[in-house]
Amino acid sequence: MSTAHELRARDTAEHGWSADPYADALRAGHGPLFLRRSDGWLLPLDVERWCAPADAADLRILDLCEGAVLDVGCGPGRLVAELAARGRTALGIDISEAAVAHTLGLGGQALRRSVFEPLPGEGRWNTVLILDENLGIGGDPHALLRRLAELLLPGGLLIAETVPVDVDERVDVRIVPGTDAQGTAGAWFPWARLGAPALLRYARPLGWRTVDQWSAGGRCFVALRSRSTSSSAEPPKSTAVISSQRARNPSPDRPVAEG
Repeated sequence: MSTAHELRARDTAEHGWSADPYADALRAGHGPLFLRRSDGWLLPLDVERWCAPADAADLRILDLCEGAVLDVGCGPGRLVAELAARGRTALGIDISEAAVAHTLGLGGQALRRSVFEPLPGEGRWNTVLILDENLGIGGDPHALLRRLAELLLPGGLLIAETVPVDVDERVDVRIVPGTDAQGTAGAWFPWARLGAPALLRYARPLGWRTVDQWSAGGRCFVALRSRSTSSSAEPPKSTAVISSQRARNPSPDRPVAEG
């Protein structure tokens, strides 16, 4: 059961990522956009790459995906759209309305939802992706990894992108549209930054097994498998997963049902 602290952190994180600077950057297709720490430290967000078609590093990841794929924090949807173009069952989730709209516009399926909320196909996804800084979601790597294990089939595949240095930190950040603190900025929310060693330290006690580690295009990745059991659950089928989030009367502002 979630603690009050976890619920507050997730609510804050959701409002932070839903702030106007992020939505504006996705609609424009470019930055500058940063995560800003209270001490002034800035992490640039690679909006241009997120809004571009899947690159070589992305395509390698998609080639490794097994069965039905859930992309957590799908952003503007380049990976979900590429999987859809390949005829694969794939769903993106993101708390940003602009991100979901962009994904749908590319022909991918997406749902406006936090990873910590109820999701279609829980316990039946073959592959979960958590890329593009999204290991930071909620600022609690242990809680996030535990939740991702709940979404996968026993023995399912998680592909995560890590920071390309050995770092393990939890910070409060806000989204800002430039290098100064002036102008529109999102609310403060908790975030985490993990290198591969830190990710593995959190993952092993939860039963995750390391499959592979690699670097490509200046980015670092880790593939893990969730704990295996004797469960015989079926993977999510295209009709079962996708139809569960089709809007009964979709509107331009909310094109995917959240029920």
